[in-house]
Order: sequence, then C-alpha cells, then structure tokens
Amino acid sequence: MRLTNRAQGISASLTLAITAKAAKMKKDGLDIISFGAGEPDFDTPDFIKNAAKDALDKGITRYTDASGTPDLRKAIAADIKKLQGLDYDFSQIIVSNGAKHSLYNALAITVQSGDEVIYPAPFWLTYPELVKLCDAVPVAIDTSTANYKLTPELLKKHITKKTKAIIFNNPSNPSGIVYTKEEVFALAKELEQHKDIVIISDEIYDRLSYETKIVSIACYSQEIKTRTIIVNGVSKSYAMTGWRIGYTASETAAAKAMGNIQSHATSNPNSIAQYATQAALTNPQGDEFLAKMNTVFKSRRDMMKDIIKGAGLNIIEPGGAFYVMIDVSPYFGKTVGADAPDRPARVIKGAQCIAEVLLDEALVAVVPLESFGADNFIRLSYATSDEMIKKGLERIIELLKTMHNA
Repeated sequence: MRLTNRAQGISASLTLAITAKAAKMKKDGLDIISFGAGEPDFDTPDFIKNAAKDALDKGITRYTDASGTPDLRKAIAADIKKLQGLDYDFSQIIVSNGAKHSLYNALAITVQSGDEVIYPAPFWLTYPELVKLCDAVPVAIDTSTANYKLTPELLKKHITKKTKAIIFNNPSNPSGIVYTKEEVFALAKELEQHKDIVIISDEIYDRLSYETKIVSIACYSQEIKTRTIIVNGVSKSYAMTGWRIGYTASETAAAKAMGNIQSHATSNPNSIAQYATQAALTNPQGDEFLAKMNTVFKSRRDMMKDIIKGAGLNIIEPGGAFYVMIDVSPYFGKTVGADAPDRPARVIKGAQCIAEVLLDEALVAVVPLESFGADNFIRLSYATSDEMIKKGLERIIELLKTMHNA
C-alpha cells in the first residue's frame, strides 16, 4: 500500500512508547515505578460516574448534536464566564473527542499548506505533528535564554509573513511553567500588532496552578478574544482522561467551521461522557474535588523539588500541571555499568539514552524530552503517590551516582 507523504511524516508518540514498554515490564513481574503518566492518578469522582450511570439508565445513548449537546455547551460557556469573565454563546462552543481533537480542529480551520505555526519550546510533542497533519510548517521558539518562557521579544523575532497561528500553552506541558497575567498580556500586546495571526490558547491545565491564577490571553482585549481559539477539556482537571471530552471556545465563524469539519470527521463526542461532563462542571462537588487534588499535587511537587534539588540536580521551576523537568546534560558522555560484571558499559549519549538506562537498570520510567524541544531534559510526572515518588527518586539518584567519565 502506498502511504501519503503526510502519513509518513508523522512521528509516533515517544511518551506512549515509554509508557507501553514500562507497562509490559510491569506485567512481566518487574517492580516498575513510572513517572511517565500524563494523567492524574485520582479516580474520576463518584458524582461524575453516577451521572454517567444515570445517563445509561435514561437511555442517553444515541447521537447528539455533532458539536455537543446544547446543555453541555451552555455549561461550558458558563464555566468560562465564571473562571475568566469571558462571554461566549453556547453556539460558539464545540465539544470534541478530547482536547487533542479540539487542537486539530482549531488548526484545520486556520492554517494550510506553507503556513507557519509558532509555539514556545519546550512544547507538548503533539503540537508539531498536528501542524504537519494540516500541511503547515511547525516553528519552535527556543526559550532557554529567557528562563523557559516566551517573551514579546522572542515572539516578535520569530514572526514572519508566513506565520498564521501561535499555540500558547499555560500552564505548560512538559515544563510546568506558569505565566502571570502581566506576562500573558505582554504577549497579547505584541500579537495585537499582527492582525493575521490566530491564537490557539491551550488551557488544559488551567485549574492546576498552585500559586498563580491562570488568566486566558483572550481576556486582554476584544480584538484578541476574536482571534483566539481557547482549547480546554476535563481530562486533567476532573481525572477524566479516558472519557475523551475536550472543547473549544471561539468566535462564531470559527466555531461553525470546526463544527462542520467535526460533523464529517467524527460526528458527536460520546453522549454518556458529555452527560457526565455536564455534572463535573455544574455540581458543587466538582470544586471540592479540584481543591483536594490541587492540595495533593502542590504537596507532591514541593516534595519532589526538595529531593531533586537536594541531590544537586537542576530543574525548571514548575508552577502548575504535574510535571518536573530535570536537566540531565551533566551526565552526557559519561559511562554507566562499567563496574558491573553482568552487563556491558553504556555511554550516555542523550536524554533518550538516560531514560532507557533508568528503565532497564533502575526500573524507573521517565520521559526523555528530545521530542518536546528540550534535548537536555527528562520529564517526571508527580501524578503518583508520595511513596512512589520517594522510592523512584531514590533509584534515579543512586543510578546517576554510578555514572562516571569514560
């Protein structure tokens, strides 16, 4: 079968590959500790699961509107109003099969062959692949010289006549970086001068910010709001990754275009999951769950930071999401295993190599970040228990200590 250039140009997800290998090793009976998870380790709250059961009992198992039920879309619009003070009609909300699907819809209506899409690095590894699926050109902006945050100066430097969209993720995966309101608005002020650029604001982690309230870039001005497509969902905030509900909020023409594409590509999202999502956003128990999860994640983050820094390792300071990035470049070129008679020595050639060594020899799964635009780093998720965090970090630190110059 002849495959298209588009299909052959898309890379497999390295995150999923590491997770799959770790899962197989665990199934084989090995004591694997995984820091690779991109999802909360909390169970979906009972009130949400009960809403899904109620939907089944009521026979809510048929097609809905392709863009989502009006009731859910109204609930999403009300939720955005509550969090950000932004007004959207329910017709401007498109509910999709997860935020990843929403991102694809947003790119599908805004860019075409030859257009450039810019985004700060480090970035979620799916961004460039989605851009390529839309026949556009991904352009990563290196932020390492600016404490890993996009600045107006870096933004201006990378905008060309071909730039048609920017993807802005706050809080950031993989870094956990959080932008303040002032920093967000400074970027918006620069983008206001570039009338042809659409802003795709990925806000999937907006409820997981531990010191700073997340302010959407769409809040800056009416013009910026008109040019912004907000992407969000319930996967991270309500521990509903498997339910596959994401959504966009945008001006009417963009919403209609995304709805039209979705109606032919996938039709409606799961009807039962939509009903459950409506409960997540409207039941007061949702706020209680979020408060509890934030408290736990903040505690885990602080513990992980203290242990890693105590071992003399460098990190990017995370303010949100549930990830910590560790700089492992000091170990590049070093050797591991030379003193062990049962295995050959291995020279560390990069973050990918360190991730492989950690999994094979320390039984710890981490995510190497070459595919995330951060070649010198690995990512650890603290969406796991305190016990596993302590045990896993101890294994990592002990193995790193055994590495020495070749």
